[in-house]
Amino acid sequence: MRAALFESPGVPLQVVDDVDIEEPLVGQVRVRVKHCGICHSDLSIVDGKFPAPTPIILGHEAAGVVDAVGEGVTRLAPGDSVVLTPCPPCGTCYWCVRGEAALCVNGAGIVTSSFPDGRTGLSRKGESVYRGLNVAGFAEYTVVEATGAVKIDPDVPLDVACVIGCAVQTGAGAVLNAARVEEGATVLVLGAGGIGLSSVQGARIAGAARIIVSDPVAERREVAKRLGATDLLDPSQDDVPTAARDLTGGIGVDYAFETAGIAALISAGLAAVRNGGTVVCIGAPPIDQNVDLGLAAVFAASAKNVMGTMLGNCNSLRDVPRLLSLWQNGCLDLEGLITSRRPLEEINAAMDDLRASRGIRTVLNI
Repeated sequence: MRAALFESPGVPLQVVDDVDIEEPLVGQVRVRVKHCGICHSDLSIVDGKFPAPTPIILGHEAAGVVDAVGEGVTRLAPGDSVVLTPCPPCGTCYWCVRGEAALCVNGAGIVTSSFPDGRTGLSRKGESVYRGLNVAGFAEYTVVEATGAVKIDPDVPLDVACVIGCAVQTGAGAVLNAARVEEGATVLVLGAGGIGLSSVQGARIAGAARIIVSDPVAERREVAKRLGATDLLDPSQDDVPTAARDLTGGIGVDYAFETAGIAALISAGLAAVRNGGTVVCIGAPPIDQNVDLGLAAVFAASAKNVMGTMLGNCNSLRDVPRLLSLWQNGCLDLEGLITSRRPLEEINAAMDDLRASRGIRTVLNI
C-alpha cells in the first residue's frame, strides 16, 4: 500500500507504495484512510524533538471507512465511516474502570508505536514499520483496535470529521472534561493552533465570560476572535501575565490552557492565573524542557493547580459523537480549523507550513 514513511530526523518523508499491512486480528478493524490532519506531534517527531522508532508511518488525526473486521468485532462493519483515535479504550483496565479512558493501557502505543503485544502489523521489504502515535494515518490503510475507530454518520464529510481525532478532542476536551470550566469563568488560551482554537471553542461552549487568547501570529488571533475570543494578546508585544491580570481587575484568570507545547508558557500560565486558579498543560513540549514552579512555599500558599491532560480526558466512544453533535448543531466550527488541503505527495510542504506557522490545520487527502 501507499504511505508516507519517516526514516530519520532531517530527512524528508518518502511516499512509497510497497508497505505491507496484515489482516485485522481478534478485536481489530482495518480502515481505508481517506483524510488525515497534520498535528504538531507529528512535526515534533519529524524534527527530532520527540524520539520515535523508525521506519515509521506517522499521522493520528484520521478518518476513513472500515475495510475489514477481525473476529469478535460486532460494533463495526465494512463500509462504516469512522473517526480514528490514538487512545482506544479497552474498558477493563485500572484507568478505564475509573472513568479515565484517555489513560487506558492501550494508549501506550502512542509512545511504543506498536500494539500491546509488540507487533505493528506493518512491514516493508521484510522489515517492521512502526505505527506512529498509535494510528499510522499517513497511509492508505491502517489496522486499529475496534474501539479506536468510532462510527459516525455516513453523510458527515470525512475531511472535516478527521480533525476531531486529535485537535478537537484534545483542545475542547481539556476545557469541558479536564478543567470543567464553569459558566462565567475567565480563561486564558496560550497558543492559537488547532488545539488552542479548539480550546477557545470549548470555553465558549462552556459559557466562559472572558476568553483571552495569546498568539504571535496575527491571522491566528483573528480566527480566535471569530471563534469566540473576547480579548487578543500578541506575546511579542504584550506581557501576557500582566495583561491577563489587568483584564480581570487585577485578580488573574481562573484557568490558563497551554496549547503550544512550550514549557515556558506553563510558567506564563502560572503567573497569569489567580490564587486557586488552574493551569492545564495540553501541549507536548520537547522532552528536554522543564517547568519551574518557583519557591515551593509560595507555590503551595497560592493554592494554584497544575494539571496535565491526555486527549482532553476524552473517552472517544463518547466524545467523538458528542463533538460531532455540537458541530451539527452549529455550536462547534470544524471547517474553520482547516486552512489547507493537500494530497499525500505534498506532505513535506505541509510540514513546512506547520513549521512556519502558516495556516492552522492541513488535511491530507490520502
